[in-house]
Amino acid sequence: MEKEETGPVHLRRIDPSRNMRRFYTLAIQPTLFGGATVIRNWGRIGTNGQSMMETYDQPEEAEGAFSRLARTKRRRGYGDAGVSGNG
Repeated sequence: MEKEETGPVHLRRIDPSRNMRRFYTLAIQPTLFGGATVIRNWGRIGTNGQSMMETYDQPEEAEGAFSRLARTKRRRGYGDAGVSGNG
């Protein structure tokens, strides 16, 4: 079974009626000890936002958390930043 490459995910949620312009970025970074870190960055578009890093002993655990977070954000109305029509 091939290992799927998990690249960074850039999501946006824009709702002019609620004055909402948010971004959410997810990435996985390998650690020096064989694990992996999930890096999250979020906030209002145009700001630096906030960041959080969670380190996992196994890369598979990090990939699972990455997928869960991306799926949750998409369910909450976030869409891919590269799609035209997102401001």
